[in-house]
Amino acid sequence: MTKHREYPTGLKQAAVARLAAGESGVRPSMGSVGDAYDNAMCESFFATLECELLARRRFTSQAEARMAVFSYIEGWYNPARRHSGIGYLSPIAYETQMLNEPETT
Repeated sequence: MTKHREYPTGLKQAAVARLAAGESGVRPSMGSVGDAYDNAMCESFFATLECELLARRRFTSQAEARMAVFSYIEGWYNPARRHSGIGYLSPIAYETQMLNEPETT
């Protein structure tokens, strides 16, 4: 499984970024070049995904890989996996806790 999409050679980096963003409907990042914190959360997630799922399996089809990633995110990462950045709670437990806290004004 490749991490990056293949584009024709000769396209400049900015053109590739605009093309990729337009295809997926995602707005490009507004961070500056070399900003270490710009994509830190996303990079951390994908490193975890690769380490905990992708590096341990071989997929026979793209559909199988998509289902495995979906199952990992919806069946483990969001409901059960504890995250240090949110007090070692799962994202769902953290959201529930935040929703149940009384509002302070």
